[in-house]
Amino acid sequence: MTMATTIQQIDSWRAARSEHQRLEFKEAKTQFDNRKLYKYCVALANEGGGHLLLGIEDAPPRRVVGTTAFSAPVEMAAKMFQTLGFRVDIEEVSHPDGRVLVFHIPGRPLGTVYDFEGSYLMRAGEELVPMSEDRLRAIFAEGQPDWLSQPAMQDCDDDKVVQLLDTQSYFDLLHLPYPVNRAGVLERFESEKLIRREDGGWSITNLGGMLFAKKLDQFDRLARKAARVIEYEGTNKLKTKTDKPGVKGYAVGFQGLVEFINGLVPSNEVIEQALRREVKMFPEIAVRELVANALIHQDFTESGMSVMVEIYADRMEISNPGKPFISPDRFIDEYQSRNERLADLMRRLGICEEKGSGVDKVIQAAEAFQLPAPDFRVGEKRTSVVLFGHKDFEEMDRNDRIRATYQHSCLRYVMHEKMTNQSLRERFRLSERKTEAVSRAIRDTVDAGKIKLADPEQTSLRYRHYLPFWA
Repeated sequence: MTMATTIQQIDSWRAARSEHQRLEFKEAKTQFDNRKLYKYCVALANEGGGHLLLGIEDAPPRRVVGTTAFSAPVEMAAKMFQTLGFRVDIEEVSHPDGRVLVFHIPGRPLGTVYDFEGSYLMRAGEELVPMSEDRLRAIFAEGQPDWLSQPAMQDCDDDKVVQLLDTQSYFDLLHLPYPVNRAGVLERFESEKLIRREDGGWSITNLGGMLFAKKLDQFDRLARKAARVIEYEGTNKLKTKTDKPGVKGYAVGFQGLVEFINGLVPSNEVIEQALRREVKMFPEIAVRELVANALIHQDFTESGMSVMVEIYADRMEISNPGKPFISPDRFIDEYQSRNERLADLMRRLGICEEKGSGVDKVIQAAEAFQLPAPDFRVGEKRTSVVLFGHKDFEEMDRNDRIRATYQHSCLRYVMHEKMTNQSLRERFRLSERKTEAVSRAIRDTVDAGKIKLADPEQTSLRYRHYLPFWA
């Protein structure tokens, strides 16, 4: 057993900005329920392992309060092994402010998921919930060749690879000089796992085809994965004006796809200092980030489904196959990609943002353009986000206001700023006379369990500030 958690290590964990994937704090001054402990250990193991600390408050600043729970850690560890079937090491640390128990929880083996009393558990905010069918399927498929590494086309010679894939775009997007000979090009593509050497020839992987195909319909398996853009007349699906599937691979065609979508987005005429100008209904940065996210986070194993961008007179809906691995409430501060290699390559090609910084840009842009908050929705087999056209505060319903208030609190939190009545008023561009209307939106969002008072003892309305429920 190689442990020895230092007091400094505990204080560094306490300083983390939020309980994240690998940490969980519980006060547990005198006791902690065994079944609850087992469930947390199973959930943390399923998420890759981590540490559960007893004797520390779980809300910042996370004071050490000390715990008298589990006075015989060695016996408890043996009991846990019998119950759970995997070993959890328990360490006692004498912190200056009290006894802390650290449970060292290992990650689950590849392709395996742990259960407790028949439930495959994971954490979602403060809750422990059963894993979705989608997530379980992904875990059971671990260790097998994933969809992106499977062949899209086999038995290709050098000429055919270069004929089917836009190799020039790869080097252009990475700002690299094009190799002097074809062998250099193929070597680079092989190192990126875009092609694979087989029996003296090449197979083009699904990853290679999906990103760099000159024409996706030249690959039988990939044509149905092309992003599809549909423009409707009015606010429903009754009359279609445009229905166009993408032609090129995602990396090669991304800029053209975004420009095509923006060309269809309705414009509003605004007058500023006696000058008329056209302003698109949706900010380009929001469209760009959401389309990139949909391409990256889709479940490629869902057959016959693709990323869809649907444009109506008053909104845009961007959706992708598959359910997300994390709750939509946490899109702004957490990141977990279903397709890590695809995401990594698209980041390096400059197509999408660094980990987790895309959704905050979308929310920021919606606030700057005075739009209602984007609505992230999870359906049976699809994840979608709705961007709405401009609405005045008075036109927003209660749900619109709660969503906007919650997202504003998340944005302020990740920017290390505070959400107050005044910051929310400024988000809605309201005068001081509207303080009470904004206070009502804040109360409704608190009642909905989406935000909380940072300091419950603060009585002055002026100095109150709020945090997302998970902070």
